[in-house]
Amino acid sequence: MKISKVIESVTVELLRKAVTTLPSDVKEVLKRAYEVEEGVGKIQLKNILDNIELAEKKQVPICQDTGTIYFYVKAGGCFKGLEKIRGALIKGVRRATVEIPLRPNAVNPLTQENSGDNTGFHIPHIYWEVVEGEEVEITVLPKGGGSENTSKYTMLKPSDGLDGVKKFVLETIIEAGAQPCPPTIIGVGLGGGADIAMKLAKTALLRPLNSHNPDRKVAEIEAELLEAANMTGIGPMGLGGKTTALAVHIEYAHRHPASYPVGIVFQCWAARRASAKILPDGSIMYST
Repeated sequence: MKISKVIESVTVELLRKAVTTLPSDVKEVLKRAYEVEEGVGKIQLKNILDNIELAEKKQVPICQDTGTIYFYVKAGGCFKGLEKIRGALIKGVRRATVEIPLRPNAVNPLTQENSGDNTGFHIPHIYWEVVEGEEVEITVLPKGGGSENTSKYTMLKPSDGLDGVKKFVLETIIEAGAQPCPPTIIGVGLGGGADIAMKLAKTALLRPLNSHNPDRKVAEIEAELLEAANMTGIGPMGLGGKTTALAVHIEYAHRHPASYPVGIVFQCWAARRASAKILPDGSIMYST
């Protein structure tokens, strides 16, 4: 089979896995939250867990909003067929829209016309990383609109420091309230420039929930912000409770001395993602 056809088929399967089956780390954290939650919050978490189980059993999308589609492609510089990846991903998205099915979510911002197949100008969006080797790894992130709508960006003064970062993150969580369908995962990007901070914040959503930033100081801030988020009392679906966030993940880049950019991106409880590696011999390894 031609490599373009392999990638196209892998794309369909990745999207099927992502929208119907949550990663095990997400399910485990939701189950732990259910055990400690009380009142209406506990009822909402039970509804969420039942929804996850039913979607997996029936192999239907977990949520009616199947999201804007983002791909993270880590391509070996010696992979044969690099030039075919983009076209194959787009064809795979079009097939998946019909075969799974996915709700068409690609709208032209000027004409308001829906493309009908989840593709369009810069959509699906592809983030590229070229590495050594002969294999390619593709990760898909279907990103729902409700949580995306609560994204925030600011340019702090360098003198604001980490206290300013923490204040901005907590104010953003409180302002978002129930809109991003909590309990959420909160990605925070620090430094770089405006575009880099927002990219880092979204990329942070790909990390497993049981992981921490390898930088000890950053990991401590992640834990501090998670505890503070869950003290807000917003709770599951904004109806009150102990669990407003499942994780806070921070990624950073070095910044200009005059700038302190901070980006925040929310992911709803339906934290969908799936990955696949295509090896040089054509074999495929899937993971979530």
